[in-house]
Amino acid sequence: MASALRDLQLTAVSGGLRRATEGITARGATDDLEDVRLLDSYDEESRGEDEELRTIQVKVTGMTCSACSNSVESAITALQGVQAATVSLLQNKAHVVFDPRLVKAEAVKNAIEDAGFEAEVLPDSNSTSSKPQKTLSGQFRIGGMTCAACVNSVEGILRKLPGVEGAVVALATSLGEVKYDPSVINKDEIVSAIEDAGFEAAFLESSEQNKVLLGINGLISEKDLDVLRDTLKNIKGLKQFELRGTLSEVEVIFDPEAISLRFIVDAIQRESNGKFKVNVRNPYTCASSNNAEAAKMFRLFITSLLLSIPVFLTRIPFINSYFMGRLGPFLIGDLLKCLLVSIVQFGVGGRFYVAAYRALRNGSTNMDVLVALGTSASYFYSVCALLYGALTGFWSPVYFETSSMLITFVLFGKYLEVLAKGKTSDAIKKLVELAPATALLLVKDAEGNHTVEREIDALLIQPGDILKVIPGAKVPSDAIVIWGTSYVDESMVTGESVPVPKGLSSSVIGGTMNLHGALHIQSTKVGSNTVLSQIISLVETAQMSKAPIQKYADYIASIFVPTVVALSFLTFLGWFLCGSLGAYPQAWFSDNSNCFVFALMFSISVVVIACPCALGLATPTAVMVATGVGANHGVLIKGGDALERAQSIRYVIFDKTGTLTQGKASVTTAKVFSGMELGDFLTLVASAEASSEHPLAKAIVDHAYHYHFFDNPPTAKDAGKQSKQDKLSGWLLEVKDFSAIPGRGVHCLINEKTVLVGNRSLLMENKVTIPNEAESFLVSLELNAKTGILVAYDGTFIGVIAVADPLKREATVVIEGLKKMGVHPVMVTGDNWRTAQAVAKEVGIEDVRAEVMPAGKAEVIRSLQKDGSVVAMVGDGINDSPALAAADVGMAIGAGTDIAIEAADYVLMRNSLEDVITAIDLSRKTFSRIRWNYFFAMAYNLIAIPVAAGVLFPFTGLRLPPWLAGACMALSSVSVVCSSLLLRRYRKPRLTTILEITVE
Repeated sequence: MASALRDLQLTAVSGGLRRATEGITARGATDDLEDVRLLDSYDEESRGEDEELRTIQVKVTGMTCSACSNSVESAITALQGVQAATVSLLQNKAHVVFDPRLVKAEAVKNAIEDAGFEAEVLPDSNSTSSKPQKTLSGQFRIGGMTCAACVNSVEGILRKLPGVEGAVVALATSLGEVKYDPSVINKDEIVSAIEDAGFEAAFLESSEQNKVLLGINGLISEKDLDVLRDTLKNIKGLKQFELRGTLSEVEVIFDPEAISLRFIVDAIQRESNGKFKVNVRNPYTCASSNNAEAAKMFRLFITSLLLSIPVFLTRIPFINSYFMGRLGPFLIGDLLKCLLVSIVQFGVGGRFYVAAYRALRNGSTNMDVLVALGTSASYFYSVCALLYGALTGFWSPVYFETSSMLITFVLFGKYLEVLAKGKTSDAIKKLVELAPATALLLVKDAEGNHTVEREIDALLIQPGDILKVIPGAKVPSDAIVIWGTSYVDESMVTGESVPVPKGLSSSVIGGTMNLHGALHIQSTKVGSNTVLSQIISLVETAQMSKAPIQKYADYIASIFVPTVVALSFLTFLGWFLCGSLGAYPQAWFSDNSNCFVFALMFSISVVVIACPCALGLATPTAVMVATGVGANHGVLIKGGDALERAQSIRYVIFDKTGTLTQGKASVTTAKVFSGMELGDFLTLVASAEASSEHPLAKAIVDHAYHYHFFDNPPTAKDAGKQSKQDKLSGWLLEVKDFSAIPGRGVHCLINEKTVLVGNRSLLMENKVTIPNEAESFLVSLELNAKTGILVAYDGTFIGVIAVADPLKREATVVIEGLKKMGVHPVMVTGDNWRTAQAVAKEVGIEDVRAEVMPAGKAEVIRSLQKDGSVVAMVGDGINDSPALAAADVGMAIGAGTDIAIEAADYVLMRNSLEDVITAIDLSRKTFSRIRWNYFFAMAYNLIAIPVAAGVLFPFTGLRLPPWLAGACMALSSVSVVCSSLLLRRYRKPRLTTILEITVE
C-alpha cells in the first residue's frame, strides 16, 4: 500500500490565483520597453476567450456571527463578474471566484470594506511555485535583425514552433512578443529557436506573475528602507512591490518566468551586506488571525473588567459611604460610575456599536445589535435619571453597573469563543507544521561537485534543486532520490507504520521523516504542487464550504434578532402596563424603583440573553473539526455537503479491480490449445499487451519476461527505465495497428497477422470459435475467481492466460461491517459473470452487476437513486470517474488516478477499505453532534428568554439581572463550540465492535 501511494497526486480544488497589481511599480531595466504590448493588436478579440477565472482568498476582520458572514457574502456576490463567493466565519476568510475582465481583486476588497468590515487580499498559497496559465505572453530581445526580411524570418520560425499561438516582432525596438503555452514549450526553447536561426535572443519578461509577502529583519532606520527600496527597484523581473516599514514586511509581485523568488531573497541579503535577513511568510500563517483576535479580545476584556470592578464595588454600602459627598447637585459616586462606565460603553464597547451599524446598514441583524440595544438602554436610562434628579430633585436609581458588567461578560464569552474556535482549525496548523521550515541545498563548487551546503527557507526550493536530507530530518519537498539509501516514515500519507526503503530513483514525499541514512534528493514538486500542500488545500476548501443544513440556521438567524427585539418590547409593555394598572403589588420592586425601571430591566434581560451566535456556530464548527479529524485519519472530505450526504448512505457500490482487490494482478496459469510453444505463445501475447496500460496487460508482460529471463520484470516500479524501443529491440515482437477496445481487450497486427487478446465478447465479435476444451477450462477458472484472457492469432483460437487479483485482506470484514451499519454493498465490474460471482461470494456481497461497461456504472447508480436512496461509489480508476461523479458520495481510493480523485467527494488516502466505514461513521457522528448543537442552541433560547422575561418571577421570585443574562448569552456560544470540539476525541470504529466479535 505504501509504495502505491508514492506517486499520489491530488487535484487542487481551486484554480490558480491571480492578483491585481498594486503598490509601487518596479520597472528597473525595462523602462525602454514599448508601452503598448505588441500582441495587443494581434489577437485583441481572442484574448478575452483565453482569460481564465481568478480565485482569491481575502482575509476579513470584524465578523462576529453568521449574519456578518452572510452580509459579506452578499456584498461580494452583488459585484458584476463574481461567479462564486464563500465566507467562513471561523477562518475569517472569503474565497472568491470572479471574471477578471469584469471585476478586479481591489473591487472585491472595497466591497467588503463598504459593508463595514476590514479586508486584505491574501498572498497566493502557491507562492513558491507558479501555476502556468493556459497561455503566456513573453517578451524577448532579438539582436541581429537588419531589415523586414529578418523580421519575417523570425516571425515565421516562431509561429511554426509547437505551443506558440502567435508571434510579433518589431524591428525598431528589437523586441519580439510571443504568445505560448508553457506546458508545451518554455522560454529557453524559444530563445534557442531564435538563436538557431542566426540571431541573438534574450528573454525579458512574461505576463505571468506571483505575489508573496516577505518578512525583513534588520530594518532599523529610514536609511535601511531606502537601501531596500533601491535594491527592489533594480531587480529585473520584479514588477511591483509595497513596502510596509512599520511591519518590517514587503509585498512583491514578480515574473516567475524571468526571476525566481530565491534570487529576490538573495539579492536583498546581498545588497545589504548581510544586514537584512529575509524570510518568506507562509500563506497559511498569514491567513490565520485567531491568535491576534484572541489577544485583542483579551485586552478589551481586561480593560472592561478593571473599569467595571470599581463600579460594582460602589454598590457595597461600606465602600459607597466614601462617595456620598456632592459635586454640585450630583453625588461623587454617581459621577465616578458615569465616567468609568462611559469609557466602557463607548471605548471598550464601541466595537458593538460599529458592528451593529454595519449589520443594520446592510439590512441584517446580529448579536451586536442586541448587545448595543441592551447596554444602551441601561446606560442612557441611568444618564437620564441623573439629569432628571439634578433638575427636579427626584432621584431615581441608576444602573450603570448593568451596562459595564454586561459588556465585560460578553467580552469574556467572546474571548473564550475565539479560543475555542481557534482549536477547530488545529488540523490545518498541524498539517502545515509537518513541512520543515528549512532545507539543506547542495551547491556545486568550481569543479561541478555538490559539496557546498547551504541552509535555505523551504519555501524557496525550486524544481530541480539538489537537497540533502540527514537522518532524523523531514523531507523538504516531493523529490526523487539520486544518492544514498535509507528508510522513510510515510505514515503521514499512507498510514502504514512500517518504514519504506528508499534507494536510487525512489520517490519521496515532502513532510515525511527520513529515519536512517543520509539522502541526496532532486526536487520534483514544490509549493502547491506537493502532496502535503494539496492535502492542506483540500482540507481548507472543505472547511470553507457550508453544509446544506446550515441554510436553515442562517434563515433562523436572519429573523432571530427582530423577533427578540419584538419580544423585548412586549415584555416591557406587559410589565409596565400591569404595574401602572396595579396588577401586581409594589412590593415586587424596591422603594427606590418604579414600574418603569422594573419593566425595563426585564426587557433588557430578554435582549441580552438571546443568542443567535450559538445557532450560527452549530454547523461550521462541527464541520471544521470533522474535516480536520478526517484528515488525521487519512480521510479527506471535500466539503460540508459531502459530509452531510454521507450520513444517509444506503448503498455503497464497489468497483472490483484495485478496490476490493489489491490491484496487483498476477498470471497463475498459461495454457496453449494449439501446436505453439509456450514461450512463443507468451512472447506473442506480451508483444500485443506491451502497449496497453491495463493492470492485467502489465501482469502478462511481467510474467512473460520472467518466464524468458528469470529476472525482474520491466514494468516493476523500481526497475530501470526502459523505452518502448529498448523492449522491442530486446525480446518483444514488432506490433502494428495497435488499438485498445474498452471493456473487451486489444487488437493488433504481428507478422502481418491479426492478434486478439481479451474476453469472449472480443473473440465472438471477430467470429473466432472457442473450442469446448478451452470453454471448460475457462469456466473452471472463473468459478475460482480468476480471470481468463483469451488469445486468437490469425483468426484461430490459440490459448488462455489465467490472471488472479487477490482480495484485500480487509475486504470481507468491511463488507460485513457495512451490513451491520445498515448499508447495502453492491459490486459493479466489467469482468465476466462467473468471476464476479466468485469474488462477490468470497467477500459476502449478494448484489452483483457484472460485464458493465464504464458508462454503465453510472446507469447502475442512477437506477438505485430512483427511490431517493443515497448512493456512494468507491473506485480508483479513470473508468470509475463517471460513476464517482454520478454518485451522491464519491469515494476515491488514494492510490488511484488524478481524475478519479478529482471526481470524488472523499479521498481515502490510505488505500484501505476500512476508511469507507470511517467516512460513514465520522459523518454520522458529526451530524449527531450538529443536531445536539442545534438542540442546545434552540433549547437555551426557548428556556432562557421566558425566564429573562420574568415568567417565573410571580411564582418563584426568580429574575435574571441584565449582567447575568449577558453572561449566560456569552457562555451559550462557548458551550456550542466546546460541544463541536468533542469531535476531536473521535476514534475510528473497531471492526470487532461493529461485528460484535468478542476477542478472548
